[in-house]
Amino acid sequence: MNVRETVEKMAREARTAARNTAALPTGVKNDILTTTARMLVEQRDYIQTENARDLEAGREKGLSPAMLDRLELSDGVIDAMVRGLEEIAALPDPVGEVDDMVRRPSGILVGRMRIPLGVVAMIYESRPNVTIDAAALCLKAGNAVFLRGGSEAVHSNVALGRILREAMTASGADAAAVQVVPTTDREAVNVLLEQEDCIDLVIPRGGESLIRFVAANSRIPVLKHYKGVCHAFVDRGADHEMAARIILNGKAQRPGVCNALETMLVHEAEAETFLPFVAARLKDAGVEIRGCEKTCALVPEARAAVPDDWPAEFLALILAVRVVGDLDAAMDHIDRYGSRHTEVIITPDYANSQRFLREVDAAAVMVNASSRFSDGGQFGLGSEIGISTSKLHAYGPMGLRELTARKFIVYGEGEIRE
Repeated sequence: MNVRETVEKMAREARTAARNTAALPTGVKNDILTTTARMLVEQRDYIQTENARDLEAGREKGLSPAMLDRLELSDGVIDAMVRGLEEIAALPDPVGEVDDMVRRPSGILVGRMRIPLGVVAMIYESRPNVTIDAAALCLKAGNAVFLRGGSEAVHSNVALGRILREAMTASGADAAAVQVVPTTDREAVNVLLEQEDCIDLVIPRGGESLIRFVAANSRIPVLKHYKGVCHAFVDRGADHEMAARIILNGKAQRPGVCNALETMLVHEAEAETFLPFVAARLKDAGVEIRGCEKTCALVPEARAAVPDDWPAEFLALILAVRVVGDLDAAMDHIDRYGSRHTEVIITPDYANSQRFLREVDAAAVMVNASSRFSDGGQFGLGSEIGISTSKLHAYGPMGLRELTARKFIVYGEGEIRE
């Protein structure tokens, strides 16, 4: 079969399998996850042998050390996948939950039942551990999953997909509920995005260019976030030590992730004392400041910011800094340049904190805490399949519940509509 025929056949099989997967009891789903965890340990050598093929090809292609690091399935990464599977197995199963039951004047009883989405397609780059993480969450939520990883990880992804399917079969489930696209041909993505009759949702995970391509070419609903331009506003009266600690953690702990801090806004009443104080901490951490005119006057080592710095996702040890007049000016800046990912206010003022929580449009809004907490695991979701900055149907880190929908259910005793 050619690429089109292969992908279309896989999509049809996934659609058929989704009905069976939706009906799996919680115990069977948990058995699949724990069996997969055991097989990852038992087949570690096989996984790492296949992963070594990808690493060697990546070196020949000149992949950067950072890319190779993300690609490697080290003992630590495999151990983390095993823990993730065990944690997801321990989570409550959302499928079948019924709530909001109300007796209507007609006599019928109306409620909502939580159900799987159906078939979820993941299109992702580089990290092969996403194959396990995504499949585990989708399966626990009763979905079939269609996985298309990056060409640089094809051998690793196929190996992990085979283990998942073996675990499905061992637990008596339909192995077609886990489909890993085995080809590196880019046409496979285009064909996948046409399968609106078989696939219910596409989740792209990777760089902004990949996500924009998927969003522009998909006939299927897409949950996405393009980038994380996260801000922290240091309000009037903020505790300087606490603010510096939050800023430093947000920017310097892991600058290359989407919940890293990219811009700091400082109330003009605090700028004269706070900016030199925090700048010294940032300098020690190797952070370059790109500041507005007032910032540069107070921090001589700062570079003058250019217009492109304000909407930038640096993913590096670079921080844009602007002095603003008040809370409204800070929120105006966030509204103009933010990416609806994560926004932070550092303030002792309860009223200001509540305004910030209500009025700032972002998937996560925080008071006196680091942007780095914007993560499914940190929020108690157990794990996450991605982060959505669109509001239909999920907003923010997506865990098990976000991989389900709710349908109306009705109980009657012969009622008819008059």
